[in-house]
Amino acid sequence: MRYELYYWPEIQGRGEFIRLALEAAGADYVDVARGSKKGQGVAAMMQLMQGQSRIAADQTRLPLAPPFLKAGQELIAQTAHILDYLGPQLKLVPRDAAGRRYTQQLQLTLADLVVEAHDTHHPIASCLYYEEQKAAARKRSKIFIAQRIPKFLDYFEQVLARNPRGPAHLVGASPTYADLSLFQVVEGLRYAFPKSMKHGEKAWPRVAAVHDSVAALPRIAAYLASPRRIAFNQSGIFRRYPELER
Repeated sequence: MRYELYYWPEIQGRGEFIRLALEAAGADYVDVARGSKKGQGVAAMMQLMQGQSRIAADQTRLPLAPPFLKAGQELIAQTAHILDYLGPQLKLVPRDAAGRRYTQQLQLTLADLVVEAHDTHHPIASCLYYEEQKAAARKRSKIFIAQRIPKFLDYFEQVLARNPRGPAHLVGASPTYADLSLFQVVEGLRYAFPKSMKHGEKAWPRVAAVHDSVAALPRIAAYLASPRRIAFNQSGIFRRYPELER
């Protein structure tokens, strides 16, 4: 199957978690909104969202916002939901039902952390510019750095320590999409809060090891070195504002 991923073309954002899974598996996919061919681009994504596309897909079930994935005749939205669908097909999840549910549980926990990371620079409203909420952002970031990053990464450190198959992966004995997502979260936190992460990462050696092992996977390493990997920037979820670390 050739998958079609729909997400904003200039940011990593939530779409990056899906890109990493597709890239790690060597899946055949097209990043539609980044394309320039007929039927591609942001306009094609907006048409699907509005139920006005001529693409053969179920347009009675509309996604609220990207990312969403077209797989065959089906449109699937929400990052964790998409990964739950892709996991068995891409062999990025355990075969047993309990293992699949646990992987999804970890993904949803990572999604909570992603929301909190976003809210460090937009603590009042996403519709406001960062410059309109800088005072609140400083307060939010101070708490996020001191309390929330340690709470989440302490948890994932424990998850890795308790994995009966070894601490190399969050679930089972091989990489899952949750490992790929943990890599992305660590990358994002290092970008947004480099001083805090450099100081604090000594407490999370297993988390750091998973990050490094994911980065070294041949397909992921090739992806990270390619133009397909969008650089972090000041429009995405993880943003670097030096004043938020002071």
